[in-house]
Formats: sequence, C-alpha cells, structure tokens
Amino acid sequence: MLLKDRYDLQISTSSDVARQAYVEAVDAILSATGNVENALDKCINADPNFALAYSAKARILQLKGKMPDAKQSAEKAVELAANATDRERQHAQIFQLLTSGQGPDGLELIRKHVNEHPTDAFALAPACSVFGLIGFSGRVDRENEQVELLKPLAGAYGDDWWFATVYGFALVEVGEWVKGREMVENALKQNPRSAHTAHVWAHALYEAGEDKVVADYFEKWLPDYSLDNYLSCHCWWHFCLSKLMLGEHESVLPIYEKYCSPKVSNSPSINVFTDGAALLWRSELAGMDRSEKHWQELLEFRKNSFPKPMVFVDAHGALPSIALNDQEDVNAWHDALIEAGQKEKLPAGLVPAELVKAFKSHAQKDWSSVITTLEPIADEVVRIGGSRAQRDLIQNTYLSALINDGRVETARSFLNKQHDRQPTVPLQNFN
Repeated sequence: MLLKDRYDLQISTSSDVARQAYVEAVDAILSATGNVENALDKCINADPNFALAYSAKARILQLKGKMPDAKQSAEKAVELAANATDRERQHAQIFQLLTSGQGPDGLELIRKHVNEHPTDAFALAPACSVFGLIGFSGRVDRENEQVELLKPLAGAYGDDWWFATVYGFALVEVGEWVKGREMVENALKQNPRSAHTAHVWAHALYEAGEDKVVADYFEKWLPDYSLDNYLSCHCWWHFCLSKLMLGEHESVLPIYEKYCSPKVSNSPSINVFTDGAALLWRSELAGMDRSEKHWQELLEFRKNSFPKPMVFVDAHGALPSIALNDQEDVNAWHDALIEAGQKEKLPAGLVPAELVKAFKSHAQKDWSSVITTLEPIADEVVRIGGSRAQRDLIQNTYLSALINDGRVETARSFLNKQHDRQPTVPLQNFN
C-alpha cells in the first residue's frame, strides 16, 4: 500500500521508514533547519527506488551549489519516477529542469503543476522567495508576480506554516508587511525553529524599523542554529544589520567575522559573498571604519567562487575592489558586466554595470555622479533580485550621496514619500 506525505499527497513507497525520513527531509529543506542529508540517506536506504527522495536530494545539493551532483540526483529521480504516479513524474521533471540550467522552463512547469496539485509544496518552493525563480527572473514587476502566484493557493494550504512563511514574505516585499508579519508570526508558533520563518519575520520587522526586536530575538535564537544549515550566514547577517541599525557598531564586525565571513561560513557562496559585501559597504555608509582585511578576504573569495558575473553577485561583485582601490579588478568586472548584459546573459541586463559606476563614484566622493547614475535606473534596481532589505544597499548609497552633497532635505523628502515601509536608515550625518 502506498503512503502519503505531510500534505496528504500519495508517494510511491510502501516503507514507513522511508516515508517518515522523506517527510523529515522535506520539512528540513523547507525550514532550512535540520540534517537533511542524514534524513535522505535513511530514506534511500529504506527504499532505494523511491523517486522523490532523489528529487529532494537534488534540491539540497543545488541549494549548496553542488550542481553536478544535483543534476545526477535529479536525473535518477526522473528515471525512477517512470514507475510512479503522474504527479511524481512531473515533480521529478521540475527538478531535472532546475538542475540543468533550464530555470524558465522549470518555472513554467511549476505553474502547470501547482494548478493540478496545489499542495505539492516542495515542487512549488523553488518558485518562491526573493532568491527563487521569480525573484531572480529580472522582471521589474516580479514582486507582484510572486504574490499573484501564491494568492490563489492560499485556500488549499490553510494555516500551514510553510505556506504562511512564503506567502507572508511575498506580502512583505510588496509593502504589506503588517499582514505578512501576522502570517509569519502564526507560522512561528507552529514551527518556532524554522529558520526560513524566523528569517522572514526579521524582514517584516526590518520594514517596520523594529531593529531591537530583531536583535533581541536572534540573540537568543541563533546560537542553537547550526552553522552547517544553508541560511546560517544570512540569518547572522540580519543580526549584524540590526546591530548596525541600533548604532552598536562595535559588535558588527566581530559577529560577522565569527559567523559570516568566507573563512568560517558553510553557507552557499552567493550568500557569503553578497551578504558580506553589502554589510561592509553599509557599515561604512553608517560611519564605521573600513576593514581592509575583510574586504580582501571577500575579493579573494569572489575571484575563486565567481570568476564570471551571475545573478545578484553581478550587482555586488565590484564592491571589494572598489573599497580596496583595485582599479584593474573594478574595470575588469565592469567590462564583464557590460558584455554579459549586452548578450542578455544577466537577468538584470545592464543595471549591475550602472551600479558599479555609482559605487565607484561614491568611493571617489563624486556625489553628483552617484545621484545622476542611480536616479534614471531607480525603478529597475528591483531587477537585480533579492529583498527590499538587501536592495537598501543601493538606496542607502544614493541617500548618502545626497547627504554628502548637502541635500539633506532632499534625502528626507525621498524617504517620506515611501508610504509602504519605514526601515531605519543608518547613515553618517543623518538622523
């Protein structure tokens, strides 16, 4: 007799051990918590022919940047799913597409799949969040697109903690952070150790400017969260950011060095690099001294991990060399961005190249150049991906240029026009 998963969907295994281990592994991935690999090994040992276990394995390998292994596992899942249900066959095909560089086709299949099987949460998950297929699509209206994908599915999920997390996040990112926060707080009551949920709550609080709540919460929550889990770096980044917002500058870099830096973090390279570069840049905007040691570590890490620009890294890639005044690397990265953008190899097109110009101008204290570079692309910055909180890297650079150019009231007016958010803006000479 075939069993069912946590969402009451039939799965092609008759092993209770495999079923339980699979449910544990899926929840661990959806929450970014727990030992996924051990659960999947247990599942596969109990039933080596259970296709969806290999799809789950492909996903966690993909999240960790181990693409050849992820592709191999996804192909194994498709092979085994030939003897499974129609849902499982399509589920496996989704992850085969995602691990073979066919993201747009994968998203199209996910849309079809959830129309037929709305509660196949694990198949839906890659299309969710700011680092998902929609989040990294490069489309200007991607935030509303994310809400539109999830809103029709809400009835099918009820108060499920995972769906409340991803739908709540989508709402936070379109300015509905009060409603999003309520949903995520309900999810945390159900699953208080879900790192994904805790992370989204931090985003909602960030939008509300409640930095002390974030700092106090993560100070108690984070020590029990393993550094081996893939959201570790990013959650500690939020903690560092809350400290920066609160003006507790002396604690920012020690926390970063202990939990986020390339030398210690086991998180995905994209998080380690972009979080680190953004934090160091934003700390300087707030008046902290430059840490050349940390910038040098990030530059070396980027050269080793990202020899060519890719989504989201593209917008952050030049920050270390700009801070270190390595003009050769700045120019090389900028040229690579222009070439990739012109060939339509980057979702955000030429926006990242313009950001490099703005960051470089800021380092050179050419405030008017920062302003005139960023203002024309203001509505397109969303294309780089990431959250509103992450893209405040660009907004705060713009505001810093206004302030240093003697246009403090213009900066205040800019912020006053943002009616759907109220984050703290830690900038030197601005309060």
